[in-house]
Amino acid sequence: MKRRLGNCIVELAIGDITAEQTDAIVNAANSELAGGGGVDGAIHAAAGPTIMQQTRKQYPDGCPTGSAVATNGGLLNVKYIFHTVGPIWRGGRLGEEADLRSAYRSCLQLAIDFQCESLSFPAISTGVYGYPLDLATEAALSEIQSFVKNNEAPQRIRCVLFNEGIYGAYARVLESWE
Repeated sequence: MKRRLGNCIVELAIGDITAEQTDAIVNAANSELAGGGGVDGAIHAAAGPTIMQQTRKQYPDGCPTGSAVATNGGLLNVKYIFHTVGPIWRGGRLGEEADLRSAYRSCLQLAIDFQCESLSFPAISTGVYGYPLDLATEAALSEIQSFVKNNEAPQRIRCVLFNEGIYGAYARVLESWE
């Protein structure tokens, strides 16, 4: 599924983010940038050990929730990996939505800073961090929409989703765009 926002195409796909061929992919990282399970573990395994070496050297203090940092793509077929830390869901009253939006916005800003024309996102915080899928999807896509309208970049954004259920949640929100 695709939607055009000005000069940008927002696409949804079910797949493996490590197989993406966009300029950059987003890693749903932990605040220590220490690797982990889920998307984080898959990206580190596929990109090779140099990614962990880069994060340890360049970002010894890790990355705060809602922020993002960049490394090269390692062994992946991308120029960059943007490591972002989404919020852990704690009921929605502790700024989780603001932190999630900030995580997406930080990655989109890195795409501009690194002159990326294309960027692939996973569904940040919806796995072990427990963010409710429908709420996370609405926040993610509305933040993408707002950023693209204000910046007219990047040209292509792919949401690479783990399964049909997640895809369906994203598709419902994307279909509502006019």
